[in-house]
Amino acid sequence: THRAVLEMKVNYKGYNYTFSHLCVLRNQDKKCVLDDIISVLEDLRQAAVSNKTTARVQVRYPNTKLKDGRNSFIGHQLGGVVEVPNSKDQRVKSARAIQITYYLQTYGSATQDLIGEKWENEFCKLMQKLQEEHQDLQLYSLASFSLWRDFHKTSILARSKVLVSLMLILTTATLSSSMKDCLRGKPFLGLLGVLTVCISIITAAGIFFITDGKYNSTLLGIPFFAMGHGTKGVFELLSGWRRTKENLPFKDRVADAYSDVMVTYTMTSSLYFITFGMGASPFTNIEAVKVFCQNMCVSILLNYFYIFSFFGSCLVFAGQLEQNRYHSIFCCKIPSAEYLGRKPVWFQTVMSDGHQQTSHHETNPYQHHFIQHFLREHYNEWITNIYVKPFVVILYLIYASFSFMGCLQISDGANIINLLASDSPSVSYAMVQQKYFSNYSPVIGFYVYEPLEYWNNSVQEDLRRLCSGFTAVSWVEQYYQFLKVSNISANNKSDFISVLQSSFLKKPEFQHFRNDIIFSKAGDENNIIASRLYLVARTSRDKQKEVIEVLEKLRPLSLSKSIRFIVFNPSFVFMDHYSLSVTVPVLIAGFGVLLVLILTFFLVIHPLGNFWLILSVTSIELGVLGLMTLWNVDMDCISILCLIYTFNFAIDHCAPLLYTFVLATEHTRTQCIKSSLQEHGTAILQNVTSFLIGLVPLLFVPSNLTFTLFKCLLLTGSCTLLHCFVILPVFLTFFPPSKKHHKKKKRAKRKEREEIECIEIQENPDHVTTV
Repeated sequence: THRAVLEMKVNYKGYNYTFSHLCVLRNQDKKCVLDDIISVLEDLRQAAVSNKTTARVQVRYPNTKLKDGRNSFIGHQLGGVVEVPNSKDQRVKSARAIQITYYLQTYGSATQDLIGEKWENEFCKLMQKLQEEHQDLQLYSLASFSLWRDFHKTSILARSKVLVSLMLILTTATLSSSMKDCLRGKPFLGLLGVLTVCISIITAAGIFFITDGKYNSTLLGIPFFAMGHGTKGVFELLSGWRRTKENLPFKDRVADAYSDVMVTYTMTSSLYFITFGMGASPFTNIEAVKVFCQNMCVSILLNYFYIFSFFGSCLVFAGQLEQNRYHSIFCCKIPSAEYLGRKPVWFQTVMSDGHQQTSHHETNPYQHHFIQHFLREHYNEWITNIYVKPFVVILYLIYASFSFMGCLQISDGANIINLLASDSPSVSYAMVQQKYFSNYSPVIGFYVYEPLEYWNNSVQEDLRRLCSGFTAVSWVEQYYQFLKVSNISANNKSDFISVLQSSFLKKPEFQHFRNDIIFSKAGDENNIIASRLYLVARTSRDKQKEVIEVLEKLRPLSLSKSIRFIVFNPSFVFMDHYSLSVTVPVLIAGFGVLLVLILTFFLVIHPLGNFWLILSVTSIELGVLGLMTLWNVDMDCISILCLIYTFNFAIDHCAPLLYTFVLATEHTRTQCIKSSLQEHGTAILQNVTSFLIGLVPLLFVPSNLTFTLFKCLLLTGSCTLLHCFVILPVFLTFFPPSKKHHKKKKRAKRKEREEIECIEIQENPDHVTTV
């Protein structure tokens, strides 16, 4: 396999290029840099060809001695190692996996970069071909573009599923907006409402691409986020229209519907804008989160204007059809009752306007909507039953317990696998690497960036202390060992550097250390101004978490110790980014929401509305966070965005319910919560149901990113639904605000009205009928 890679050619403008034309060259002999495990394998092959016993070529783990006398660390190149029993020098008996890295130049011209990219593509194709030819071997490849390609693969895999999701939401919205009453049912308004949100999302996407935005797979969540908020406004407007009186003039009905919905929807849209605006602020140092939040802000803004303009005009048109007694589906005049009586039953069913069901004392025919009827006649009575309340309290205690338990187990999403398509080559490679090469962490570069007295015993002791707990590949240790074996004394600067340059670095087995030391010459005196060594930590299968712990251990030491150093590995860029800043966007967004609610505490009509809203949002957010952790969801980029969305989704649905309750003037809390559920329950149930049904196709996208999105949004919708229909209706009957003062006000008004009526009757008996 290795020989096939070296002989592989790529053609560019008539010239063939091999690995030797593109590889990184060693300074000492200008040969390609190759992993030391290749030298070990070559020695084993030659021993097998010459009929020597393999015992003569001894391979040790994790440090082995090469043919040229060098000691080499191969812990990250040899995996699944079984050592010889009772072996004191850790000799290898067998190994299950080998990891070989091919290093290409990155400091060349643009042409060389293009050739290098072609070579990597051919390399991946070669691995697939060799895998097909040699079924007994398992070959996995990873190139520089693999992560980028597999990350964007999710959006390609999800295209058809997003369309299916849209169709499900359209169907659910249409059916939930329908009624048996062909005059008052509004199925097309549900359909047009979803299309309105789609238009706003497409407009936002167009603005994004016009402004040179770069698409990434995390933006896949925007349609679901925007749909959850947009359809809430659609269903609230429909519900507001149903609450208006039919005998009012048409313009008054439209005005009442807008005044009923616009204040609440404006407030919730503003909170969306604030939270995602904070996520897009400079305080957020995860670029993917920042780009997502910027697009979400544009989507919310367009959503708001499209709903109150385009969908509002659709509502006006549907209202005119209703006023003129046109069929809500076929747009034809509804015949009279006498005409319908002479027609078949199926015709009466299709063309019925509900006049048979509406009795003389029923003022609101919209009460026949199936969701509203279910809530009014069945659910409201059941949830406020005194025997149901203890079970709801127990349910909430269980919910809070599991949420708290999950919050104590939050783990950072430092694993890039969570953002890739699950069947991609990168995931397969990462899983094998985690299985066989997790005994040791990545090789960590330890860079001393200032002159140091290496010949001083105290400095030597400090270096040993810093490297304790690590397997070190160090010129310093090798040099100290060389001095000890050669019985050479180098206790001062001149002797130390002289022996190092004239003797140690000239030996073949130590020549590779020349790249690890930087000398400077001042007059006749040589100085070591900087040097490097390599550290490897012993780890387990959960390598990412332990590497972050290594970072947290070494970084403070680099500031507090007398030796000034930095540590680096390319994987630190990703791990460090998440370990230090993964929760920052959530904290910023949450702080923004709570700050706005607290600042408006005394500006609203009833401060208890804000108080209950803060409690509800906190409960839902902590519930989603805890249950998400118990469902094995890490704190990665997608889950962070979902947690920001949870704040807003909870406010979107709880705010109308809570403010209607605290401002209600019924005699008891139970009657107030019934009134609130009857007024807003239909819109909440319609929206959350459409939202949850729209998530189902995400289950069938073979990507870890969409699995995370599905889990988080499912928990968001479920926890919000649980609070709106189970927890709040019960808990609000126990706690403030009290409704006793409303009783006193009503009695005072009734008494005052009776006294006025009596005075009028006594003064002028002729006006009794008008009174």
